[in-house]
Order: sequence, then structure tokens, then C-alpha cells
Amino acid sequence: MTEELYLADDTVTTFEATVDRALDDRVVLDRTQFYPTGGGQPHDTGTLRVVDGEREDRWRVVDVQKTDAIYHTLTPVDAGDDTDGEAASDPGATAGGEAASDPGATAGGDALSPPEPGTAVVGEIDAARRAAHSKYHTAQHLLSALLLNEFDAPTTGNQLYDDHAHLDAAYDRFSEADLDRIEARLNELVADARPVTSYAMDRAEAEETLDPERTRIDLLPGSIEELRIVEIGSAGADEAGLGVDADPYDRTACAGTHVGDTAEIGEVVVTGRETKGSDEERVRFALAEDLDGDE
Repeated sequence: MTEELYLADDTVTTFEATVDRALDDRVVLDRTQFYPTGGGQPHDTGTLRVVDGEREDRWRVVDVQKTDAIYHTLTPVDAGDDTDGEAASDPGATAGGEAASDPGATAGGDALSPPEPGTAVVGEIDAARRAAHSKYHTAQHLLSALLLNEFDAPTTGNQLYDDHAHLDAAYDRFSEADLDRIEARLNELVADARPVTSYAMDRAEAEETLDPERTRIDLLPGSIEELRIVEIGSAGADEAGLGVDADPYDRTACAGTHVGDTAEIGEVVVTGRETKGSDEERVRFALAEDLDGDE
């Protein structure tokens, strides 16, 4: 089973690993920092490389999916191409601009198969894409907690991207005044610089001791016996001498990536709403930095 390094430290963007399996254009590693698609968060992209003497073989990681294992889909990169991470904006592109439908093609025209099992590799995450997903995922946690606390509206789903996101909540209809209030309160929470931490917890203990409406443990497959709990702390807890004993603003079972404190998110803009069915609303939001230049 692949060791999921991002669960312990999602700030690391370079790591070493060994190939466990290779099949077609995909590999399974013994350990990885690449986040697989899940929980409303898209997968990481980046590069995987093998250095053998004077030769360096490199592949773009264009997709990461977790099923029975974590599969990294690769396309070759010409050794002279230093555009790591561009797969995030054009996952089908190769060094020569060719489509991924020809995954064996390189700039020199030679076939380059995925690294063989037992091969030592170095993975490099597209740091900008990871950082964007981490900001949006933490903002979504804040928004979920805010809607539950102040509107009694539990989250029913969410989807993140690297420049916008949306959240679905069980609620009749948010007015324009509600959206203004949500945006203002959300940015107050961001400005508080609340610490974001995570830890592992036995599922049975979590189900007995934590609020299921907030942690949403019931949405997780029963096969998951150990949970990763993400907390957004209480503002000013350290200054007040409360420390880790202070009740967190949010406590959720989540395997996604997050920022270190809410101030890292930056200004959040609520961009709109829409009705998604009986008693369900979708709230759309984006970071102000991603709206710069938009008309």
C-alpha cells in the first residue's frame, strides 16, 4: 500500500520513492506526495524523474487517482524541457506540444516507457497548483462551518478548482443580504489567522466523541478505520492561554491539503448562488487574487 505522505505534511513538494508497479502509462509508488482526486479536490500534477548516471528520464504526472492503489498517470518530458507543472493548465501537453494520445513520444522521437518496478524516482509537485487547492480547501472548511453555525445549513457537497470553487448546502434560499453577510464573516475568519492543524484518530473513537454533523464521518466508506481530522482553531486561543484546549471553529474528517493558518487564504469573494433542487443552494466563491483583471 502506498504511504500517503501528504496526510502527514502537505507542505512538502519534493520527495523520493520507489516504483512498486508499472502498467501502460501509469505507475504505483511505495510512497507519494501527489494528492489523488477526492473530497472535491482535484489531483496534484508535477513531474517524476529518474537519474541514472548522466542520463535523466522525466515524466509529467498528469493525473492521480486512488482506487485499489494510487495510480500516477505519466507522459514523457524531454530532458531539456524545464516547464515543470505546466500539466496543471494543459494536462494533455508534452514537451513537443503533442497530445497525450501518443504517450510514448519524446522530443527525439524515441519511446520512453514508465519506470520499471524497483526504480528509485524523485517526485516534484506543481507547487502553485497545490497551494491554490490548499487555499480553496481551507476556505471551503471555513464556509461550511460558517453556514452550519449561522444558518443551520449543513454542507451536502463541494468542488474545488485552482481559481474558483462552489459549495452545496441544505438551505431554502440565500438572499443577496445573506451572501454579503457570508462574505464579510468569511473574511473576518480569514483575517483572524486561525491555525489549521491535523491529526490521526481511530474511527470508533471519533464516532463516539466528535460531532457527526460537523465531522461528516458518515460520508466516509466503512473500510476507513483511521481518520485524519483537520481543525481550524479558535481565534486568539494562544493569546488567551487556552492553547489546544480551546474549542476549534471547525473540526472535520478530511484527507485534503490545507494552508497553515487562515490568513494564508487571502481575501475571499462570494461570486453568486443558484438553486440546486428542493431545499439545496449552491454558493460560488473565489479568491480575490484570481478575479484580478476580470471584468
